[in-house]
Amino acid sequence: MAQQEALGLWVSVDSLRMQRDRFAIWVLRSPHPSGHVHYDCDWSPQLADAWQSWQTIFSLRGLPQVPHIPSAYVPQFLEETALDVESEVPGELPNGRPASYSSRYMQHLGMNLWQWLFFGPVKSSFERAQGIAIGQNLPLRLRLEIRDPELIALPWEIMQRKAGSRALSLKRKILFSRTSSDVDSLEERPLDQALKILLVLGKDSPNGVEASTERELKLEQEAALLKKILEQNSHLNLRPAAKRQVDLLVQPTASELSDALERGSYNVFFYSGHGMPGPDGGLLFLSDTTLSGTELSQVLIRAKVRLAVFNTCWGAQPEESRARSLPRSSLAEVLLHHGMPAVIAMRDSIADEEAISFIQVFAQALAERKAVDEAVAIARQHLLTLYHFNQPAWTLPVLYMHPDFDGRLLLLEETTQINQHTAFRPRVRQAMLRDVDNPKKTWPIYSDIMRIGRKPDLNDLVIFDPWVSSSHAEIFHRRQQADEGSGMTYFLRDNSRYGTFYKQGGSWQEVHRREVALRPGTQLRFGSQSDGQLLEFILEA
Repeated sequence: MAQQEALGLWVSVDSLRMQRDRFAIWVLRSPHPSGHVHYDCDWSPQLADAWQSWQTIFSLRGLPQVPHIPSAYVPQFLEETALDVESEVPGELPNGRPASYSSRYMQHLGMNLWQWLFFGPVKSSFERAQGIAIGQNLPLRLRLEIRDPELIALPWEIMQRKAGSRALSLKRKILFSRTSSDVDSLEERPLDQALKILLVLGKDSPNGVEASTERELKLEQEAALLKKILEQNSHLNLRPAAKRQVDLLVQPTASELSDALERGSYNVFFYSGHGMPGPDGGLLFLSDTTLSGTELSQVLIRAKVRLAVFNTCWGAQPEESRARSLPRSSLAEVLLHHGMPAVIAMRDSIADEEAISFIQVFAQALAERKAVDEAVAIARQHLLTLYHFNQPAWTLPVLYMHPDFDGRLLLLEETTQINQHTAFRPRVRQAMLRDVDNPKKTWPIYSDIMRIGRKPDLNDLVIFDPWVSSSHAEIFHRRQQADEGSGMTYFLRDNSRYGTFYKQGGSWQEVHRREVALRPGTQLRFGSQSDGQLLEFILEA
């Protein structure tokens, strides 16, 4: 799937300044012109209750900072203490027994988040984009931007349409990630042939405890295990995988870390060790000092690292001050803001065995040349299989991607065999309509058909001129057989009241309730020969 281009839908959420419980939700990017919608809504009491219940059960941030708390601890604690409490969250298992409290709270919050975000025009925009992606057999790359820092801690990854359906971040036909519009530009870097990973083991405690020989030996053993996991191909792997190079630094100084990044030409930076939230992207603990997210971002960007992965607590959580979340303060957000293409950090504390399970499958998917967001979905599915839906393990990794990053780290494998059925097919050319007066404004014809008209819900290209009909015209393609060979020809079919005009041989012609073939450079006006918007049909290689 990573070998295909993905269509994109970018949804943004922010609170209204004068009304704290009222939010604006809008679509910033969409694969169809009518998809750029906006609406305001309230933060519902049902969603507030569901979120409060989630925090009571699953959040570890308020507990003592004990290293490597097993996430399975929390649901067990709940079942021991609250089995007799009547829950308002519906749900039963197929055998008629009530579902576990943790699974019902997980599902209940996931459905409430979905229903709140995908409502009204945003729901229509999402469903239309998903339909286009399905029609083209492509994944839909869904990116969510949360601008209000109070909403960042919510587990948006668990969103699901209805009970029993798959959570959004588990799907491979919808590649989910978080993003931000407040980012530095993405620096160009050619794709690599192999995975080159710098694995850094920092301190596992912020306390300045003197290192013992036994402790140093244990760290070396942990480092060797992680290195082996990152380098090892799965015995079930049936696809050719890229080579992997893993270089190791155990409790380096800041200078040693910077030198290694500058020299190594790495595409992946992996950090495992202690971390804590802070106003500048939190703190990571090295042997001689700490590094904030802002400080680390400088060397990562300069070294052109494309992906940073953090096996540390709360790397995706913002810092809090006076019970308020600070804007753009989490490690993941800070790195993205400075121009990192992709960052994976943990929303909460993660157990060692859970982290290792995620890392192993994730690295394998990257080596198979999967895009980063697809690789995360695959690894997340693996966590759910091992630790079950009603445990928070699969919800802990949070992926942030730069809005202009397509998720690819590696060059696709070169195809050496020629398929006799496809070797002589004509190369596909991108068809689009272009505004003659503003050539930078184009409307690509992504799917088999482009619908043009005045009604937003029915059309891909919406023209609000009064002489344009609700469903005015369609542009589609058809394979033609001719004496000189076969090829793909585009046609315009008029369905309107007033007709469509096209320029041929220097003069305007009308097409009304019939079809006409389109050639590159054909100029079009819909509804009016003189006053309509002047568009041009073009084909790009």
